Amino acid sequence: MGAQPTVSDVAGVAGVSRQTVSNVLNAPELVRPETRERVQEAIRSLGYRPHASARRLRTQKSSTIGIRLDPITQDGISGSILDRFLHALTERADRQGLRVLLFTAAGPEDEIEQFRRLSDAADVDAFVLTSTFNGDPRTEWLIEHGLPFVTFGRPWGIDDMTDPEHLWVDVDGRSGLRDATDHLLSLGARRIGFVGWPLGSGTGDDRRAGWLEAMRGGSGLSPAQLRLLQVETEDVVPFGADAVRRLEAQAGPVDGVVCVSDSLAIGVLTVTGGRIPVVGYDDTPMAASLGFSSVAQSLDEVAAGVLELLTGAHGGRVDAESDMSDPRHRLVAPRLVVRDGPPLIGPR
Repeated sequence: MGAQPTVSDVAGVAGVSRQTVSNVLNAPELVRPETRERVQEAIRSLGYRPHASARRLRTQKSSTIGIRLDPITQDGISGSILDRFLHALTERADRQGLRVLLFTAAGPEDEIEQFRRLSDAADVDAFVLTSTFNGDPRTEWLIEHGLPFVTFGRPWGIDDMTDPEHLWVDVDGRSGLRDATDHLLSLGARRIGFVGWPLGSGTGDDRRAGWLEAMRGGSGLSPAQLRLLQVETEDVVPFGADAVRRLEAQAGPVDGVVCVSDSLAIGVLTVTGGRIPVVGYDDTPMAASLGFSSVAQSLDEVAAGVLELLTGAHGGRVDAESDMSDPRHRLVAPRLVVRDGPPLIGPR
């Protein structure tokens, strides 16, 4: 017995995108009549049978959203952000009569297997994805199988602002780090270092771009000097301490540091001891406790955007041929929380 035809097979015969096939099956009113007829003819000729659970969110038969519960991070600091997002999403979903089902997975491929299991068992109607990255296979699988989803985080590595097959909500990390750097520049700092994640992290690279934009505009430093003022490391507190030591070894003394996370900012503070201003990102409880400035993400606004894209006109899907003015994403503005800084607790 041959393999069952897939959404991709139908799309190939009809000469349309996979998302257009999904919309013909689940939201035909969004597709032009002539395109809809072409897709329906391809479905008949191939004998394609749509996945039953792909319809349920729009028809409200189950109204359950699945989301992976990320593993606990080593320092447990930055991981609290996703915990807060889950809390906000669950509260808002409950007010709309929706349920959130949490599951665990060891990695992207294991998460895809969970998608398959949960959708086949009709336990979940739609998915919310977090921790997106370049070449993320999870989104491709969900598109292929016609399952509605929204990502918290852009689909990095593609033209994400106009891509017709991805619905996403993200926080504008670039503007957040730009505001943080501009704040230190306004205090008279010029040699402001950046401690970030290794290159290739979409989120980290976006935040780095904000620091660089502000420094190019307001520091008066040369490109060569700016290159020396940035270091990268993994997101663990002790690594932040090592990173700022490397930063000052290669660039000389700095008069401020902005970090891609609060975890790294705490590591930096263990070395600088409050003698220079340090700004983190995420505004975790540790930032408030230790008294350093940080960029806050509005996770309640993120959760609201995710649910709006899942349950509103889009229903977790987009018609690739629809008017591009119809928003397919939400870019949430972060907010810089300025604090006086910790007391001098270490080297001076």
